[in-house]
Amino acid sequence: MTREEARSILYEMTKSQSLLRHMRSIELVMEAYAGKLGENPEEWAVAGLLHDADYEAFPDQHPGIIVDKLRTLGEEKIAHAVSAHYTKWNVPYVTTLDKALLACDELTGFIIACCQVRPDGIASLEPKSVLKKLKDKTFAAKVERDEVYKGAELFGVELTDHIAFIINVLRENKAELGI
Repeated sequence: MTREEARSILYEMTKSQSLLRHMRSIELVMEAYAGKLGENPEEWAVAGLLHDADYEAFPDQHPGIIVDKLRTLGEEKIAHAVSAHYTKWNVPYVTTLDKALLACDELTGFIIACCQVRPDGIASLEPKSVLKKLKDKTFAAKVERDEVYKGAELFGVELTDHIAFIINVLRENKAELGI
């Protein structure tokens, strides 16, 4: 599946600008990780782009609708990663793609939340600031910290390094993302 095909699916299901920005940010981070790890950047980007595609239109069925659509289109690897991007769904983590999507989803959203309360956005954001905010349960309270920690653990990355990697990707795209 190409990104153009994925965007077509995404825009059919999602209208919320904040949700579209979230999925674009995950797309960028996943593409960058694929490049770093020698994986397929297009496949990883599509997984990031579509992981929450059905959330707005079908919140009670998420991620079932998008997973079924991906499977119908023959995108089993991406479908499995999307079906596993939340640990409480109890889907096994089989591939590096599965683990990466889990590790990047909540944390990337959290990092963007950190940017939104800083006068200079992402410009001077450092991992230590993100780690400090993670300990503050009242900040971005809907972000499940367990998902952040478990994601990094399953992906096999040290949390501070993982945060730094995501910050760098987001910083390179700050104008587009508005951070």
